[in-house]
Amino acid sequence: MADIIFYEKPGCINGGKQKKILEAAGHRLICKDILTTPWSEERLTPFLMSRNPEEIMNHTAPDIKNGTITPANLSFKEALALMISSPILIKRPLIHVEGTALQGFTNEKLKPYLGNWDESDDVVTCPNLRTISCDEKR
Repeated sequence: MADIIFYEKPGCINGGKQKKILEAAGHRLICKDILTTPWSEERLTPFLMSRNPEEIMNHTAPDIKNGTITPANLSFKEALALMISSPILIKRPLIHVEGTALQGFTNEKLKPYLGNWDESDDVVTCPNLRTISCDEKR
């Protein structure tokens, strides 16, 4: 059993499914609101591992969906600054477990914590928007 800090958007359907999977595996969750957490460059960067903005940004965020922000046109530093100022742009969930910071529920480093989950339940595709959720881009 591990203590897992789970940064989520409260009320997110997929976030709820993801939390149930982790709890069923015996973990204790400490849930935090990703939208009200005071993010800084130092605090957010470990979750992102300097990956491409297309991989780390929430593609269902209004400014991305309407074309105001195009992740492919951003540098990592530009994307990071935008996500700090507007946390809805951060792909969810962010997970901190046993000294490791992870982004997204399908991160390979999260697998040891998923217990007997057989991956048959889609916890990535947003059922409200019928598009790829902020959790993962396929």
